[in-house]
Amino acid sequence: MTESARKPSVLFVCVHNAGRSQMAAAWLTHLAGGRVEVRSAGSDPGARVNPAAVEAMAEAGIDISAESPKVLTADAVRAADVCVTMGCGDACPVFPGKRYLDWKLDDPAGLGIEGVRTVRDGIRALVERLIDEIAPPASA
Repeated sequence: MTESARKPSVLFVCVHNAGRSQMAAAWLTHLAGGRVEVRSAGSDPGARVNPAAVEAMAEAGIDISAESPKVLTADAVRAADVCVTMGCGDACPVFPGKRYLDWKLDDPAGLGIEGVRTVRDGIRALVERLIDEIAPPASA
């Protein structure tokens, strides 16, 4: 595969990999239509994905109920072209040549469904902008 044909790779990282990063990965997978390789991880993974995040994404037609929090590894960061952090501070290893973004989003843990919907919708807007930058649709 030529370099120009290679899909960009994005890693979403938050502390527990139970809310924000799971929703972001689901949005990117859903909206990019296979044009981006997507992963998510947490610096201190939780036991399960936040049920309110699962509910909020289901309302948008995206099922994340089978997802589980994954541990952040240096290899996952190394494999990503873009690493998007969401509240994990300095826990994400930094490698030269990678693009790092830090999205300031409320942690959905402990929020009611209304609050999680707000976070979900904010993540969608950020993901849409990211897609425009790294994987715009092919010209017709």
